[in-house]
Amino acid sequence: MRCVIQKVTEASVTVNGETVGAIGTGYMVLIGVSVDDTEADVRYMAEKVPNLRIFEDEDGKLNRSLSDAGGEILAVSQFTLYGDTRGQRRPGFTRAARPEQAEALYTMLVNAWRAKGIRVETGRFRTDMQVHLVNDGPCTILMDSEKTI
Repeated sequence: MRCVIQKVTEASVTVNGETVGAIGTGYMVLIGVSVDDTEADVRYMAEKVPNLRIFEDEDGKLNRSLSDAGGEILAVSQFTLYGDTRGQRRPGFTRAARPEQAEALYTMLVNAWRAKGIRVETGRFRTDMQVHLVNDGPCTILMDSEKTI
């Protein structure tokens, strides 16, 4: 499972001109699910993402987590995070999970964050979405559950 985490001051996602999710300060998280992902990958991301310390403390150091900062998450599924461009110009997506598997694990991750008391807004799975955000810093982190060591 891959997550691209962007620290934001605000973010929203629209579908056909309708805002379907919006947050203030927090993380805009793009979530890619691979064919090899399981509930263990969800548990890893459910714990790791909200505890990532990329908010400034009183000394200006990146030392506070999303939970410490009282932030929110805008979670958007994005299968293209598993696009493979090696040796070709058009990406291949053979490592991306099929929609049924991806949606189940994506939903499980969103629910795990909500169970931790985090306000989580979402995009709309399998639709063309427009994502708007103000990246704070800018601060963007890539996490991959396959690269835990």
